[in-house]
Amino acid sequence: MTLTHLATFATALAGAALFVALGLPLPWLLGPMIACLIAALLGQRLAGTGQIGIFMRTFLGVAVGASITPDVLAGLPAMAVSLSIVPVFVGVIAAVGYPLFRRVFGFDHPTAWYAAMPGGLQDMLIFGEEAGGDIRALSLIHATRVLVIVTVAPLIMTLWWGLDLTAPPGAPLTSVAWGQLALMAGAGLIGWKGGERLGLFGASILGPMILTAALSLAGIIQTRPPAEVIQASQFFIGIAIGAKYMGITGRELRIDVTAGVVYSLILAVISLIFLEAIHLLGLAPGLDAFLAFLPGGQAEMVVIAIIAGADLAYVVSHHILRIVLVILLAPIAARLMR
Repeated sequence: MTLTHLATFATALAGAALFVALGLPLPWLLGPMIACLIAALLGQRLAGTGQIGIFMRTFLGVAVGASITPDVLAGLPAMAVSLSIVPVFVGVIAAVGYPLFRRVFGFDHPTAWYAAMPGGLQDMLIFGEEAGGDIRALSLIHATRVLVIVTVAPLIMTLWWGLDLTAPPGAPLTSVAWGQLALMAGAGLIGWKGGERLGLFGASILGPMILTAALSLAGIIQTRPPAEVIQASQFFIGIAIGAKYMGITGRELRIDVTAGVVYSLILAVISLIFLEAIHLLGLAPGLDAFLAFLPGGQAEMVVIAIIAGADLAYVVSHHILRIVLVILLAPIAARLMR
């Protein structure tokens, strides 16, 4: 633990405390994120959260896995029609996003293509680097996409659905048996590392989710992680997003971040069109469709879905399918386009 780490955590805690004091939504996610963003723009040195931050993400996978019950599995076939719309959703995003980055903002082919892809940030950076793209630009564009969506979505949910996003995201720590806590921590760690060994994308979330779901269906894990653990996960995610802007230059703000903001607004319009279609077809409640078709980061959308009390199985299955499609098809499409 260095002085930079301590300063980063202090900045993030100050942001969380301010959001709690003002009664703002998602204080443990948005507070650290906005505080670290401002600190980065002001030139403060920030440190990443490292392996601890990744481990805290595993509890989001555990929370989703613990929500998978036999009743939830029985309802999966009913999602088939809604899931079939996801490939169309991804195709529309690619058709709009690529020309925007290539023609309007002047990025080269690999940078424009992987900037337009609504997949996992790390996966898009890896693919973009292998294709010769601008990694810094890709990082800032995707970080901005997540930042804008994670900031705007809670405001819409609060104003439109009247949700209280300041409430604790679960039962208090004192109400959860220590044995269950140990099982969840073990499932998170083993699922994460096992997923990495298997080459699973999003291993820190999907690995724990799969293992916990099996334990939940077997009746071994019987509760979700307590509120304090979910809040700690939000805290580390907020730091990770805000810290990506450290060392940013005026040119990067003018081009990369502006491109990310414009793209995020276009994505919001596309998402609202698909949300309305899902709602009119009666395929899902409005809130679930809203969260399922918002192309934010996987971890961030899981956090918001948990706090909002949405149908986790519905929301997560759509995000997983979106990311799988992008990971499988984006490199192939990039080569064909070239």
